[in-house]
Amino acid sequence: MDSDGTQDARGTHANPVPRARSAVPPRPTEAPGVPPRPDGSAFLAWLRTPRPEALPGVWRFGHRPRAAEEPELIPARQLIGGALIAFLVGWLIWSLLWNGYLGGWWLLPLYAMIPDSWASPHSFASVVVVYAYYVLIALVIMIGVGRLGRWSEIWRRYGPPAWSGKSSESGAERPPTPEQDPAEWPQLRAVGAVDAAERLAAEARAGLMRDVDHARISRAWQGVRNGRHDLAAFTGAVLENGSAACLHPSGERDLPARIARHDLLTGQVRLGTAADDPRNPYAYRGAGLALGPDLLGTSLLAVGPAGSGKTGTVIRPLAESLCLHALAGRAAVVVVGAAGAGLGPADAYDVVVRVGNPDSVYDLDLYGGTSDPDEAAAVLAEALVGDLADPHPGSDSRRSTTVLAQLLGPFRAVHGRFPSVPELRQLLDGAPGPLAELRTALEGSGQESLVRELDARQRQSAHPGDVAAVLADRVALLDRPAFAGFFDTSGQTKPFSLKALDHPVRVRVDLPERGHADASRMLARLVLAQFTASVAVREDRSLFACLVLDDATGVVTPEAVRGIQRLRSANAGAVLTLRTLDDVPRPLRGPLLGAAGCRMALSGLTPWDGQDFAEVWGKEWIEARDVTDRQIIAETPAGKALHMLRRVITGKAPTQRAVTVRQVERERWSASELAHGVPPGHAVLSLTDVKGEHAPPLLVDLRG
Repeated sequence: MDSDGTQDARGTHANPVPRARSAVPPRPTEAPGVPPRPDGSAFLAWLRTPRPEALPGVWRFGHRPRAAEEPELIPARQLIGGALIAFLVGWLIWSLLWNGYLGGWWLLPLYAMIPDSWASPHSFASVVVVYAYYVLIALVIMIGVGRLGRWSEIWRRYGPPAWSGKSSESGAERPPTPEQDPAEWPQLRAVGAVDAAERLAAEARAGLMRDVDHARISRAWQGVRNGRHDLAAFTGAVLENGSAACLHPSGERDLPARIARHDLLTGQVRLGTAADDPRNPYAYRGAGLALGPDLLGTSLLAVGPAGSGKTGTVIRPLAESLCLHALAGRAAVVVVGAAGAGLGPADAYDVVVRVGNPDSVYDLDLYGGTSDPDEAAAVLAEALVGDLADPHPGSDSRRSTTVLAQLLGPFRAVHGRFPSVPELRQLLDGAPGPLAELRTALEGSGQESLVRELDARQRQSAHPGDVAAVLADRVALLDRPAFAGFFDTSGQTKPFSLKALDHPVRVRVDLPERGHADASRMLARLVLAQFTASVAVREDRSLFACLVLDDATGVVTPEAVRGIQRLRSANAGAVLTLRTLDDVPRPLRGPLLGAAGCRMALSGLTPWDGQDFAEVWGKEWIEARDVTDRQIIAETPAGKALHMLRRVITGKAPTQRAVTVRQVERERWSASELAHGVPPGHAVLSLTDVKGEHAPPLLVDLRG
């Protein structure tokens, strides 16, 4: 049985190819061998670790929630000095009472309660009651001075609770009951699938189950509950294959290697640690910072100069996490970057498209797998001229779409396929031979409407400012010897189509930036346009789809921004990185920052980039305090002695303080702070999840 969303992607290309040429490798006949492990204690400990509900972006694995507000912190010297003085005061009071210097009034309640028969001081009952009364008075004094000296705060800071966290973890170390133990699969037992639950629990205890296996089988079980799969087929697959049931079409159960910390139970990947900084909310300080599909579903934009860690600390962990989700049948991922950018080994992907590399096994479908000429024209026009700015004649994408549709429709009607790159270039250049052949073939088949399309194209080509010349120039960037074997439409290659995003496929597209920078940016726009068009028409939207674009320079266009805004409703997201916001046209910077729910500013940002982030993050009301200290001068010997004692305890001279409190509005992070106050290896990150919950801009240590 295939797990929910893990069906093979065969037959999803624009030009279907034979079975052996599928863009997704076929399922192996046998499951890969799993080396036996001595026991599953590590896996069980991971599975049973508490994951409490937390604020957006908090690493939930073993998280201990903190208070929402920071408690008042007393300096250690003042705290210990006050506790010592309170103890001495309590000792003095008890000494005065015990030695009778304060009279015997404190014994009156004792005498009132003792019967006359106990009046003898040598009776056993009298001794017990009297000393019990002494202990009671001593406890009252101790409680009073303890509260006065804040002994409980000293216990929390320097006592056994601060030495180790074992006391608070003891409850988590106790094995849960079978009804609450996730390793026993209580959800299967509840519906009567006891045998399947026993098989999975036994493999977990034996060390044969991995986190990907647990996530994949849980995903398949969700399909059973939702009615997409049959319970009998699911239990039969589990009883036959155990933890290897419901495999990904590739047959793989894990990635070749991992560089980041992942928690597939919550779907998170840890990127760093929220810094213990006053600008961070107290509840976030020191907590792990992680991202998952719930946050990536609102898209992420990361901006930072070269060397700031965009690829190594952000893109690579996210791509790795999404590949693990794909193996678990939860996600489909497309990773786009320059060749050699360090986006993970080729073995971690099902499809690797190396554009311009003759050794590439897979090709890229130029038309996105569609058979509709109008849809193909719209996507291709966005890729070719979507970045041109006004008042360039090619800036009108509707005119470019119309021109391409006037050529793609007749060509497909005649040849049963879309034109290759050289053929498309000839048509856009207005070569008389190909156009005449199309006209003759269309007239012979009686397709008068398509003949009128060609007539309109020929009339428009005679007008000055025709956009076909601009389109032909852009197509010429792909009509180079380096790309001679790519973008083939005759069915001789293995074209990958983004229509395969209905399945949990892992795709990496390597762009040939060296010597072909313009072509690489055009291909990146093509992939982004095809992605936003494909995810909107998927049948199974329970599968999260994500596009990871390592460098979005020249990719952001008005249509791309609108497409990113629509991704959330399609259970999809995009991750974009930029070296600077100057790589985006000025009119699109605000809309781009608004379209991305998660925004990251890495260290080394320029002040003008910081200004754009400061504007989108807005301002907040804070309580500003103006404090004025005036030293108090003692005039009497007793006052001087008291002031000296206060100086010894607090370490400060006695002062009289005047505090003025005002409510002021201040930027959460100013442009200057973003440019000069973010340490190397850090970033400022704001988050929004798909439910609309927000996290304010947080200073994050990406190395933690």
